[in-house]
Amino acid sequence: MAGLGKKVLIVYAHQEPKSFNGSLKDVAVAELGRQGCSITVSDLYAMDFEPRATRNDITGTLSNPETFSYGVEVYEAYKKAALSSDIVQEQKKVQEADLVIFQFPLYWFSVPAILKGWMDRVLCQGFAFDLPGFYDDGFLKGKSAILSLTTGGTAEMYSKTGVSGDFRYFLWPLQHGALHFCGFKVLAPQISFAPEFASEEERRGMVASWAERLKTIWKEEPIDCRPPWYFGQ
Repeated sequence: MAGLGKKVLIVYAHQEPKSFNGSLKDVAVAELGRQGCSITVSDLYAMDFEPRATRNDITGTLSNPETFSYGVEVYEAYKKAALSSDIVQEQKKVQEADLVIFQFPLYWFSVPAILKGWMDRVLCQGFAFDLPGFYDDGFLKGKSAILSLTTGGTAEMYSKTGVSGDFRYFLWPLQHGALHFCGFKVLAPQISFAPEFASEEERRGMVASWAERLKTIWKEEPIDCRPPWYFGQ
């Protein structure tokens, strides 16, 4: 089996276990488990994950207690092993993973706040990147990442001629500005368009499509994560 011995982290951001996003998360756990993968799920709402980046993320003494700069202080705290335990736990999960799946509903062309907070706090300088040490040289290079998301709008709305524009446009800050910046090999997104307005048969088809794709996920090549993929020539 292609996935035998592989480690997968699913970062899941939905409030309702019985939601369509929950079904997509569950089928990923089932299919990857059948392949012999070791799977960890960070269920952010169930964990009551703290999305706010604050002084509480640093357990040691601040390098500049007079003027607080989150990025500077977290960078220094990472080097001193002085980050809060919830950040350290999530970083350990990322470090061990061969593949990270982000499962979430699209909120305002982006991720839910709780997932944005996970990115803000977990993918910090020193752990996920440095200067230099980003994009192709990001510290998470060698790992793959994929966005599996649902939308409220239809596929037609997220086309180049649609009212919302091509779906690739909103992927630029998420895939390129965050994941690729940290060195991930970015796989093509799995987008389930407007499940809320789809028939039961159509929803089952979306879940089945995700399950089928996961059977060969380890053979996939990453996208060419440069502007032409997102915005055309």
